[in-house]
Amino acid sequence: MGVLRWRSVLDSQIAGASTQPLSRLDLEVLTALRLAVYQLGWLSRIPGRAAINESVELVKRARKRSAAPFVNAVLRKLAAGIPPNHEASQRASGASAETLAASSAHPLWMVERWIQAYGFDSALRICLYNQSIPVTAIRLRHPEAEDRLHAEGIELDPGVFLASARRVLQGDITNTPAFRAGLCVIQDEASQLVAALVGRGLHVLDCCAAPGGKTAAIADHDPNSKIVAVELHPHRARLLRRLLDTRANNSERGNIGVVAADARSLPFAVKFNRVLADVPCSGTGTLARNPEIKWRLTPEDLADLQVRQLAILRSATAQVAAGGRVIYSTCSLEGEENEDVVERLLKENSSFRVIDCRAELERLQQEGELICSDPSSLTRGLYLRTLPGVHPCEGFFAAILEKT
Repeated sequence: MGVLRWRSVLDSQIAGASTQPLSRLDLEVLTALRLAVYQLGWLSRIPGRAAINESVELVKRARKRSAAPFVNAVLRKLAAGIPPNHEASQRASGASAETLAASSAHPLWMVERWIQAYGFDSALRICLYNQSIPVTAIRLRHPEAEDRLHAEGIELDPGVFLASARRVLQGDITNTPAFRAGLCVIQDEASQLVAALVGRGLHVLDCCAAPGGKTAAIADHDPNSKIVAVELHPHRARLLRRLLDTRANNSERGNIGVVAADARSLPFAVKFNRVLADVPCSGTGTLARNPEIKWRLTPEDLADLQVRQLAILRSATAQVAAGGRVIYSTCSLEGEENEDVVERLLKENSSFRVIDCRAELERLQQEGELICSDPSSLTRGLYLRTLPGVHPCEGFFAAILEKT
C-alpha cells in the first residue's frame, strides 16, 4: 500500500539514480526497486542492507538475474542519500498544482481538477488524507455489539456523523466473534450516510448492490421493507446472497431478494417506493483505501463512466412509483459523474425534481440518527458532498430525485 500511495515519488527518486530510463526497465525490476526505496525511506525498522538484499533476490527469483547488479547499484546509491523515516518529511505542500501533485504523489490532471472544483485548500486536504492510513469505521447492528467488542479487546470511539457508527482505535475487528456473527460491519461513515438517505419504503430497489453494505444498512434501518438487490454478474450475486444471509437476522432473511441483472435494463414490472442507484464510478473519493486507482484512471475514462451512469439512472427512474424517490450516489469527486449526470437526467425527464439533501439530513438529525451538529456542512448546493480530509471519511456524492 505504501508503494501504491507514493509510486510517483518513488519513481522520481529511482530515475535520479538510474542509468536507464524507467520506461526501459522490466516491470519486475521496477517493482523490486520501488519496494526497496519505500523501505529505505519510509519504514524505520527495516535495515537498509536488508531492504537492498531482499530486492536483489526478488529480481533474481523473477528470472531477471542479469539486472541484479544494476538494482544493487541503484539502491546503494539511493541508500546513501535518503534520510531515515522519510515519510515524516514527505508531506503534500506547495502553492501550485504542480508542486502539490509532485509532493503528494498524485497525477497532475487530478489535482488540477480538485483545485478548480473545490479550491486549493480543500485539494491539499484531499491529497493529505489520501496519503494516510484511514481509520476503520464500523456500523453497529445490534445493541450488544459495542459491549461485545470492548470485551474482545477492541477500543472504539463514537462516530462523527451517525449514532450507529464507531471508529476503531485499536484492535483487529475482523478476528472478533462479534464481527463474524454479523453484529457489526465495516463501512465508511459516508457510505452509511448514503444508505440512511434512502429512508423508509415498503418496496426498495438497490440497483448496483454488491458488495452489499448499503443493502444491509437499508434493511437494518427498516426491517419491514421488501428489498430487491440487483447485481450484474451471477457469481457476484451468489456471493452477495451469502453475505446478506450472514448479516441478516432471522426475521430479515425473507425480506431481501437478490437478482442477477443489468441495472441498465431492469426486468421488473413492479414499481418501487425507493430506488438506490449507487453506480459504478471512478472511485476518486476512496484513494486512501484504493491508491492504485490514481495510476490507472485517465481523464478519458470519465466520459465512458458517465455514459454508463446515465443509463443506470434512466433505468432506475423508470422503476419508481409516483411520489417515490431515487437516490443517486457515487464515491467520486468528479463533476462529470455527479452533478452532470443528475442535471442531464432532469433535462430529459420532467417528472422528477431534486429534493434538498439538507432537509433529509435535518430529518435524520431530529430522529437522532445523525449526530453531526451542522448538517449543511455535508452538502454542496442541493446535494450530499463529502470530501476526504475536509470530512473524516471517504468522498461521496448523493442526490435525491422525487417522482412528482
